[in-house]
Amino acid sequence: MFDLERWQEIFDTIRKNKLRTFLTGLSVASGIFILVILLGFGQGMQNGIAKEFEQDAATSVWVWPGVTTIGYKGMNPGRPIQFRNENYDMAGVLFKNQIENKSPRLFVRNIFINYGNEALAYNVQGVSPQFQFIENEYMTLGRFLNQEDGDSKSKVAVISNKINREVFHELKSPIGEYLDLSGIPFKIIGVYGDIGGEREEDRIYIPVTTAQQVFNGADHLNNLSYTLPPVEDFEAAVAQSIKFKNELKSYLQNAHTVSPVDTSAIQVYNPMEEAKRFYALMGGIKFFFWFVGICTIIAGIVGVSNIMLIVVKERTREIGIRKALGAKPLSIIGMILHEAIFITALAGFTGFILSMGLLEIVGPHVEVDYILNPSVNFNVALTTVFVLIFAGAIAGFFPAWRAAKIHVIAALRDE
Repeated sequence: MFDLERWQEIFDTIRKNKLRTFLTGLSVASGIFILVILLGFGQGMQNGIAKEFEQDAATSVWVWPGVTTIGYKGMNPGRPIQFRNENYDMAGVLFKNQIENKSPRLFVRNIFINYGNEALAYNVQGVSPQFQFIENEYMTLGRFLNQEDGDSKSKVAVISNKINREVFHELKSPIGEYLDLSGIPFKIIGVYGDIGGEREEDRIYIPVTTAQQVFNGADHLNNLSYTLPPVEDFEAAVAQSIKFKNELKSYLQNAHTVSPVDTSAIQVYNPMEEAKRFYALMGGIKFFFWFVGICTIIAGIVGVSNIMLIVVKERTREIGIRKALGAKPLSIIGMILHEAIFITALAGFTGFILSMGLLEIVGPHVEVDYILNPSVNFNVALTTVFVLIFAGAIAGFFPAWRAAKIHVIAALRDE
């Protein structure tokens, strides 16, 4: 039941102690504000990490050759490793049941790219048809490379949305146009987009077989790339990728007479393994954010409790008079609790609204390395406010209980 007199008493007390009430409320509001902002940036870091990993297929594994640093079986250190077609073919046979998609990659270097009279500065890479799925690319016009292109060593090319926009902006479609690659015409058959954004769209793709034949690539390869079948359980997916990585690396080390402990000769990048490390780190960071935020809130709650103790001390005589006139202990406890809960709730919702408003306004515009669109689940943030109010009630209960136990005669003698 609404008690107008009780609320008038609460506001009268607040008016008499404006600075004290403001500082107490500020400590509580800042606790909620800091906690929500920290949780928001924790989510922003998780979004940023997820964005970093989504540019390639989640289950992808990438392998590239390096230089030996350890002598092995009579071979000297400092020996460059060169992948060849036979390595790619043999790996495809050995790990057939573990692979979903596979593609070799050859970087075509030292060539001139022209369209009409315009010189272009993009990368040319020879790949297989399945590379589209490994690199997480989608087609916006035409098609990607297919098996027939590779078998017939066709002189065809696939360009990106970025290249289409920068070079062919005056055309409705670049399909059927020709790019000049060091004097050799390549017909454009498709335009792709990359989920990783424009930084992944500086590439022109041609069949790897064509790249090897036309640009003196012999049977050399610069990179082997794979995706593994998707697994619903994250831990199982990580275990699957680590097993494949180790077995593939072992095969390539044996094929190129590389020491098993030489980490530079055959290098493997496994996004699933890296993601596990990042997410484990994120768990620690989120725990730390929660710890800091909760400690800040506790500091505010302690402030509320201390203020209520002061209020009880200042109103000791008043409480004695109330008890002498027949006030029951529960009414005394309710009087103190109402004020504690009101201050805590007002400050808590203020901090909540300010923090959520800041994340809503600023969050979508934050996009730096590993931090993307900081935000926090509304229900989680709101729950923290109600937990705070409950904690404020507990903080106010002890001073209220102390007030209820004051003896009437001792209270009336208080100055």
